[in-house]
Amino acid sequence: MVAAGEGLLAPSVTRRLITEFVRGPEPVHRPPRRLEGVTDREREVLTLVARGLSNAEISARLRLSVATVKTHVSHLLTKLSSRDRAQLVIAAYETGLVSAAPRRPVEG
Repeated sequence: MVAAGEGLLAPSVTRRLITEFVRGPEPVHRPPRRLEGVTDREREVLTLVARGLSNAEISARLRLSVATVKTHVSHLLTKLSSRDRAQLVIAAYETGLVSAAPRRPVEG
């Protein structure tokens, strides 16, 4: 068939194949992160990290020493298998601990 200039696949099959190819692979589904083993205080710290607060700001907000905040952040990095604060923020959003605040319409 190919030597005669005809398609080996029916046109409908070819279209579906091209569509699937263009769409790309299915996204990798990771199991949802859990906050098992994270203490209540660590949850508070994680929430504030996710809100963008520095260690000093978290310290003032929770009335803890900066060293204690650093210890909590260190424990969170270990418990959540995170490499850095950015990954802690992702974990906080993925677990539903925090969510994006609704945007206010811009006036003008």
